Amino acid sequence: MKLLVATNNNGKLKEFNEILGELGIECVSLKDMGIAVDVEETGTTFLENALLKAKEIHKIAGIPTISDDSGLMVDVLSGEPGVYSARYAGEPSDDQKNMDKLLLNLKGKKDRTARFKSVIAAVFSEDDILVSEGECKGVIIDEKRGTNGFGYDPIFYVEAFSKTFAEMTDDEKNSVSHRGNAIRALKEQLKERM
Repeated sequence: MKLLVATNNNGKLKEFNEILGELGIECVSLKDMGIAVDVEETGTTFLENALLKAKEIHKIAGIPTISDDSGLMVDVLSGEPGVYSARYAGEPSDDQKNMDKLLLNLKGKKDRTARFKSVIAAVFSEDDILVSEGECKGVIIDEKRGTNGFGYDPIFYVEAFSKTFAEMTDDEKNSVSHRGNAIRALKEQLKERM
């Protein structure tokens, strides 16, 4: 089975292929399909954004389409940056500026607990949609550590590994990440369909 992942992010695509490939599923990107559409994420929740993108791209591609929306939720900031994680410091999206703004907003705060959340929508047809979720808990640290990953990875510290996401290997991160957990949940749903 071929699934279109509504992304041009090679890291994301690799993660989908590593986990869903075990079922004999081949995940392809928008670029692979020659689709150059950027669906505006106007939803107020991760689920709304994931569904919006998956449905729109499914209409264009005509094959089963997966989309995920994910972000960082910091408890003491009432869940910010949430759905605005990628553009927290404004447009265009800038990882460094986003981290700087988050650390500024956390200045003087003792509670640094946070979680990454991912929601995946898989659209097979208008009436045939699977949804899965995953999350990973951690804490926000003040110093950036590591060079792997993207976004808030250098300041998101996971106690189980005593590392930030950016210090982990791909395998370590995939084993605990929000997206990895959401993809594994989707994999279980897909198994039942096969």
